[in-house]
Amino acid sequence: MAFHEVRFPDNISRGARGGPERRTQIVELASGDEERNASWANSRRRYDVSYGIRRADDLAAVVAFFEARSGRLYGFRFKDWADHRSCLPSRAPAAMDQQIGIGDGVKTSFQLVKRYASGGQSWVRTITKPVAGTVQIALNAVPQPGGWSVDHKTGLVSFDTAPTDGIAITAGFEFDVPVRFDSDALDVTLDIERLGSIASIPLVEIRR
Repeated sequence: MAFHEVRFPDNISRGARGGPERRTQIVELASGDEERNASWANSRRRYDVSYGIRRADDLAAVVAFFEARSGRLYGFRFKDWADHRSCLPSRAPAAMDQQIGIGDGVKTSFQLVKRYASGGQSWVRTITKPVAGTVQIALNAVPQPGGWSVDHKTGLVSFDTAPTDGIAITAGFEFDVPVRFDSDALDVTLDIERLGSIASIPLVEIRR
């Protein structure tokens, strides 16, 4: 998959709008009852970054970024300011935030994930774009300064030696969302002061 390991400008993404989207099929029966079925097992995030453009320089930066990605062709990193940590937004990531696996003495690689829980139900999100320098790892709540590495392009944590059987493997991190532009055109409007604006700049999460 064509992907550029570069992040959309933070000063513009901070003003973006958007969030998770799911796809549900609802069939209304003759009785008035309904049946609901999930078409997607996982959610997909959508954003509109036009709201983050406040200056002419912001507009120029977005146009340059769009051209460098060849429109929808190349994916890139995006910081979702509402959800970019393994913990609550008010906290700093810690090595015990998210359980990513249980050791069995054989397996050496584990995928970073984030769990969303409410009312006894939960959903596990695969994290593929951790931010370099933010990943922390613990074994049975003991932070591990070394003995492991992380692939920042896939979110895969690899240990030099397989964690022993029954060991809880946890992680803390910051992460980006892999996205692409959802349009091959930017509709730029130039006002009388030549500041300019773009009505909509849609981004959509890339799922593999």
